[in-house]
Amino acid sequence: MYTFSSKLKTFSFVLMAVGLLGIGYGFLTAPKDIQEVEKILASETHGGHGEAKHEVSIPAEEAHAEMGKINEVKEAAEHKAHAEHVLHQLQNKPWASLYVACIFFMLLSMGVLAFYAIQQVAQAGWSPVLFRVMQGITAYLPIGSVIFFIILVVCGLNIFHSNSLFIWLDPEVVAHDKIIANKSGYLNFPFWIIRAAIFLIGWNLYRYFSAKNCLAQDQASDDLNYKKNFKMSAAFLVFFIVTESIMSWDWIMSIDPHWSSTLFGWYVFASFFVSGITTIALVSLYLKSKGYLEYVNTSHIHDLAKFMFGFSVFWTYLWFSQFMLIWYANIPEEITYFVTRIQLYNIPFFGAVVMNFVFPILILVNTDFKRITWILVMAGTVILLGHYIDFFNMIMPGTVGDRWFIGISEIASVLFFLGLFIYVVFSALTKSPLLPKRNPFIEESKHFHY
Repeated sequence: MYTFSSKLKTFSFVLMAVGLLGIGYGFLTAPKDIQEVEKILASETHGGHGEAKHEVSIPAEEAHAEMGKINEVKEAAEHKAHAEHVLHQLQNKPWASLYVACIFFMLLSMGVLAFYAIQQVAQAGWSPVLFRVMQGITAYLPIGSVIFFIILVVCGLNIFHSNSLFIWLDPEVVAHDKIIANKSGYLNFPFWIIRAAIFLIGWNLYRYFSAKNCLAQDQASDDLNYKKNFKMSAAFLVFFIVTESIMSWDWIMSIDPHWSSTLFGWYVFASFFVSGITTIALVSLYLKSKGYLEYVNTSHIHDLAKFMFGFSVFWTYLWFSQFMLIWYANIPEEITYFVTRIQLYNIPFFGAVVMNFVFPILILVNTDFKRITWILVMAGTVILLGHYIDFFNMIMPGTVGDRWFIGISEIASVLFFLGLFIYVVFSALTKSPLLPKRNPFIEESKHFHY
């Protein structure tokens, strides 16, 4: 049985405490009104009208003065509209930061659950010694789902003026936007929140019953519970592949409601799936370093590293396919999505490609490196940070525009959810033996070497 060390537990509490303080600071320091925004914009240069030319004709002077007044009124209206827009963006920033971190860690555990289901359906012989690690990581899914659902409800009901994350939730925006209005049959709060509830409940029901059957199998004299899990996992994967695509439209793509991509569901899947596999590797290496997982050897770790490598390439394939087709077609409604990210988010946009493709390719293409702990920890850390940046790139442009930066809100949100993730996952690992001893393939997994 695993024992949750006091040092790691204290570390998780410190992360959560620091995170909560930073999140609170982000909300408290966000501008509350136009006057605060005016102070922020005070340093920006606004074009003057210049001096009037001295003409001989008096009527011409009067016409010019009248035109100057009209321009002043117009510029004042534009400035006010700009200030209100900036106010909404800066008020969105702490919400968007919280949202990015929340959905990233929740979907990371979801990626592990999908990987676990695939192992069950494939009747994989190499991975059963890692099943308890996977179940421990997926233990975060219920609490992550609850927090995420609360955020969705808060956005939908516009509590604390939070619905600016999804502009289609604002009736005034829908009334003046034909494109969003045409999507209102699908993008409306009741249908949206019902879909979210169905997805989250369905995923968590599979997690609960699959873990329950796996534990029951340890005490059973036959393989009935294993067979139940096999059938349940097959059904879940069908449910998952449908709901995952719709989820990506609802929770991420609808932040930019004028834009759509048929590859987006697969793209999001690749991002959180490789993040989940990377987390399995990192948690396994940590437990191994503490003297647990005696039957997990370098061959198991090597296979996880191969998945990390392979799905990093798969993510890049989808990234390039989506980007290249839209960029080459140059359709205004579609290309705006990437123009915004290249112009305003240049460093994180291309930085994600370096962290999620170039770095893993250079490191993990080497067979020997896939078995060296410190290299895998380094590569895994970069991959996880890179995919957080990927989610950042998907969500922030549509919520805060050009008012982005990695500040206290972003760092604090990551720290809070990281601390919560560590606490929940490692607490779950203490509740059952780390070896599923009655799995039909456990002996094959224990002696897996190549």
